[in-house]
Amino acid sequence: MTHASNTGHRHDTDGGRLRLSTEGLPDWLDPVVRAARTVEPLQLSRFLPPENGAGRQSAVLILFGEGERGPELLLMERAGSLRSHAGQPSFPGGALDPEDGDPKGEGPLRAALREAEEETGLDPAGVQLFGVLPKLYIPVSGFVVTPVLGWWREPSPVGVVDPDETARVFTVPVADLTDPANRATTVHPSGHRGPAFLVESALVWGFTAGVIDRLLHYAGWERPWDRDKQVPLDWRA
Repeated sequence: MTHASNTGHRHDTDGGRLRLSTEGLPDWLDPVVRAARTVEPLQLSRFLPPENGAGRQSAVLILFGEGERGPELLLMERAGSLRSHAGQPSFPGGALDPEDGDPKGEGPLRAALREAEEETGLDPAGVQLFGVLPKLYIPVSGFVVTPVLGWWREPSPVGVVDPDETARVFTVPVADLTDPANRATTVHPSGHRGPAFLVESALVWGFTAGVIDRLLHYAGWERPWDRDKQVPLDWRA
């Protein structure tokens, strides 16, 4: 477990407290910072946390880095044996532990970093957290998810830590995510339609694709794409 007090000044820790900072971010992240400050919950998803407080508190780390082809995002593919969201590409993340702290305070920040370290092996000390998106809800698993935005200021090696949890860890250039040729609509057996991305030999769909789609849109990075182009969830078959 990596606690904020051990992760150095790059998290702008203050006496063990973990706080967000936009200081020193690359200029290309400015639109993401603005979007995080202004976006409303319903602009991100129609699935919002239950008003009665039900749902399991969790967090994901949306980590932006600078790769050989410019800005990129860190993703992982969940192991096919997992009980929920098996085999799906996703952001690193998971449920809050009691030691992560207050779900309404620093808890999601700590959980996002802890889970990312446990799942991908990244060094949290090289990550600068700069924003939080509104809490969203995943009805199929009952998770209330806080998306935490990070800048990979000092990249560290990443890879599969536990094959029982993670099938692979990979980065995706933002240029590939915005390329209309890589975009499509998935239709779930339930009839639900949602955005999808065919990148890095993976079909990114569901919650993760929905958040990426809205981030690209509100950051002004989205390019026109064919929303009538459909891809089945069993696209590899």
